[in-house]
Amino acid sequence: MWIEATIAMRFLRQGRGQTLLILFGIAVGVAVIVFVTALISGLQKNIIARTLGTQAHVRVQAPREANRIAPPPRGTRQLLLEDPRAQVLRTVDNWPRVRDLLDTLPGVAAVSPVVSGPAFGRRGEAVKSVALVGVDLPRYLRVIPLGDSMVAGRLDIDSGNAVIGSQLAEDLGLRTGGKLRLDAGGGREAVVNVAGVFQLGVRELDERYVYLGLKQAQSLLALPGGVTVIDVTVDDVFAADAAAARIHALTGLRAESWMETNAQLMNALSSQSLSTRMISLFVAMSVALGIASVLAVSVTQRTREIGILRAMGTRRAQMLRVFLVQGAVLGLAGSAVGALAGWGLVGAFNTFGPRLFYIPMPLALIPAAMALATVAGVGAAAVPASRASRLDPVEAIRHA
Repeated sequence: MWIEATIAMRFLRQGRGQTLLILFGIAVGVAVIVFVTALISGLQKNIIARTLGTQAHVRVQAPREANRIAPPPRGTRQLLLEDPRAQVLRTVDNWPRVRDLLDTLPGVAAVSPVVSGPAFGRRGEAVKSVALVGVDLPRYLRVIPLGDSMVAGRLDIDSGNAVIGSQLAEDLGLRTGGKLRLDAGGGREAVVNVAGVFQLGVRELDERYVYLGLKQAQSLLALPGGVTVIDVTVDDVFAADAAAARIHALTGLRAESWMETNAQLMNALSSQSLSTRMISLFVAMSVALGIASVLAVSVTQRTREIGILRAMGTRRAQMLRVFLVQGAVLGLAGSAVGALAGWGLVGAFNTFGPRLFYIPMPLALIPAAMALATVAGVGAAAVPASRASRLDPVEAIRHA
């Protein structure tokens, strides 16, 4: 094989201008693949982190209530106009057992029981519709890092304390240490001390959420000892659909993943991934065509040399390998330079670019891009190599 490699490198050195030009083209193509792939991957991770920073990966709830209508007597037909049944707050049956079961499932990172429901928040003459969220704080913080979103006061929901959203605090003129009256209807009221203010970055949540201790929320919502939701976080966010299906099969409860509740986001992420694959495909095709054109010209320019080599005893298989080695060398060398350039572009973006988000560099991206370019180089060299190996030595030597 060293003979083929020696001849291939000699051909590449003789056509130095063409070699450098195609190496530059390959390097630019691979740099584009590395940078664009890393950029879109970083953007997706940032979007997912921001989206899932305020919600669980899977929400487990009681099944929806449905009308139960007796079947008509045999031999008769029933014409029925049915209104859907109104949904009221329902607790998850035997939720401690469900919580403990979910804790043992592989792939589940955290489980937190939550009781939530509507109420009114009052301060003086101001009234706002709010959502009461009662949580077991140590467990809840493993699902939602609420402590990272505190902008004032402290995260304390025990002993009559509560934390509220920043927009709600502004609308009601509240600050830490202030008093908020909560009215859940049916004469169920409580006055809580505002221990802290959070800002999740989602306006709807910041203007409605009031976090309380689990027992106090259960009392206000007339759900003693019950929870309405069990929040679940999984190790792989993109496996949330499979985890929800498994939870439903095991418990019979309604389990919704974040993918179901954020269908438009998933569509956007899928479109971005498809765009990345299309860009990589077209860049790889451009690299392959560039290598093929250079090697085709090389075969034409070196027809006489190829003929002499064939007359000296070089076999067709050896001549075929000469040009395949050229394609592999061009692809590997150009991709190495391009991968380093792409890595540098990512570093420059993270250092000097707009501080919108950080682009992580996936460990497998660079070797994958280099492998893609090298395979494209070998594949592109196949046609010129086949043509060179089929040249008749006599006709080739006579070539002007």
